[in-house]
Amino acid sequence: MFSLSQPAKDQLDAYFEGKDKSSIRIFLSSGGCSGPRLALALDDPTDADNTFQEGGYQFVVDKELMDQAQPITVDISPMGFDIRSSLELGGGGCSSCGGSCSE
Repeated sequence: MFSLSQPAKDQLDAYFEGKDKSSIRIFLSSGGCSGPRLALALDDPTDADNTFQEGGYQFVVDKELMDQAQPITVDISPMGFDIRSSLELGGGGCSSCGGSCSE
């Protein structure tokens, strides 16, 4: 249903070193030129969320989004955090990125 890779946990550990840990929200971002994508933000849970404890961190996901996206895996890539799910998210248009993006 939800998993956190060891490399992603290591990155979170480095970020939170010497700081209080906050809840981490997984949400659907508009994504701009590249289209919608799942993203991370620090945020408190609400009654509309599912919460998951993984690797010493609390993750929150809107219940409706979780129903559509599960399973969710948080990993790391050279571009930053990579959140994979069962959602099929199409690419965005490229009129604003100045170039040759493909959909």
